Amino acid sequence: MPDSVVIIPTYNEKENIERMIRKVFSLPHDFHVLVIDDGSPDGTQVIVKDLQPEFDGRLFIEERAGKQGLGTAYIHGFKWAIARHYDYIFEMDADFSHNPEDLLKLRQACIDGADAAIGSRYVTGVNVVNWPMSRVLMSYFASVYVRFITGMRVQDATAGFMCYKRRVLETVRLDKIKFVGYAFQIEMKYTTLKHGFKLVEVPIIFTDRTAGTSKMSTRIFREAFLGVIQMKINSIFRKYPEG
Repeated sequence: MPDSVVIIPTYNEKENIERMIRKVFSLPHDFHVLVIDDGSPDGTQVIVKDLQPEFDGRLFIEERAGKQGLGTAYIHGFKWAIARHYDYIFEMDADFSHNPEDLLKLRQACIDGADAAIGSRYVTGVNVVNWPMSRVLMSYFASVYVRFITGMRVQDATAGFMCYKRRVLETVRLDKIKFVGYAFQIEMKYTTLKHGFKLVEVPIIFTDRTAGTSKMSTRIFREAFLGVIQMKINSIFRKYPEG
């Protein structure tokens, strides 16, 4: 049984998903891939299912009805992966903004002692390609804001490229994770640290998508901005057992 599974949430990613799956399976480590599709009207899920016979026992898909949010997709995937006893459980976007080759670096960071590894855009400066300056500044200062409110020493708090050891996800009470957009990524990192686990940031280069449509919205950003304050207040009244 391979030890690693890459969870890729999708909604209308037909331009990217086959290339992404083939790239992950070309890497010099035996990764499995779990696609979680929220009823893509463009047929993303059909492409994945057509590829399954070629990658039998390595490529999986979970289909859900309608857009239910990034956070709930990952929680669904985490529970799926825990039940199948994968040791290293990854989050990654379908649009190649995350370089699949960096999966190897994140996994190695966990082998070397991290409980969770972050593919970080900001730990060695600002490593973002093809984003307008307004979005770079918004993302960078969002992480500054998160550090100020929460006290987390994480440079890229909203990063969505992650590797978790299974025991982290078994310890964190996944049903208590409330947010669904960028705030989900912040809440997962914050909760991981509050349980006493070790987070390590691994520098990556983030490249904006060249195909498909971004899912970013002002509602998602607003959830993150207000959610951080709510999360910090709630944490005062919650007990976090050590990991």
